Amino acid sequence: MTRSESAEVEPRLTPRGAATRRRIVAAAAELMYVKGVSSTTLDEVLAASGTSKSQLYNHFSDKEQLVRAVVQLRAEEILERERAALQRLRSFNGLVRWRDALVQRNALQKGAYGCMLGALAGEVSDQDEVARLALAQTFDEWEGLIEAGLRRMQEARTLAAGADPRRLATGLMAALQGGYLLAQAAHDVAPMEIALDMALDHVRAFVSA
Repeated sequence: MTRSESAEVEPRLTPRGAATRRRIVAAAAELMYVKGVSSTTLDEVLAASGTSKSQLYNHFSDKEQLVRAVVQLRAEEILERERAALQRLRSFNGLVRWRDALVQRNALQKGAYGCMLGALAGEVSDQDEVARLALAQTFDEWEGLIEAGLRRMQEARTLAAGADPRRLATGLMAALQGGYLLAQAAHDVAPMEIALDMALDHVRAFVSA
């Protein structure tokens, strides 16, 4: 099941209805990122989005549907950002710039709250199979962007032919997500920097001089 297939079927909406739906989902996404999914109530979403109960239930029959919409929103946001950062990746310096941008963004909140996608995965993956599948596909696409960049490095002969881009990409993603989690617990971005730097050191071993 793909992420698009897992999304709730949406009726045709008027421009005003679509704007209301977007406002509800955006408010829920921010609250769930800061407070967590389980601690965010629908009443809080109503207050933050400036909508009524009838408006909310017109778009979402329950909290589960709203959470799935938040997963969809975060997936689209993160993949858009990562495509911009990784689509032209073809050098080790490009990987370092990618690492620096992620660390600097997380440093703005001193490591708090973690990865928007990872935080959702930690809360809903064992509770909602539809959301889990959507999250898994998004992580796979994100990792695929890293892998594609590493393959371009191989084509440019800056990465050794014997390197395995898929395994390296998985290692980088694991370091990134683990780094987010440790930084969140410490409220200090340093563990994220260390995790990513060690993963990059492993990639560097395959980089041609």
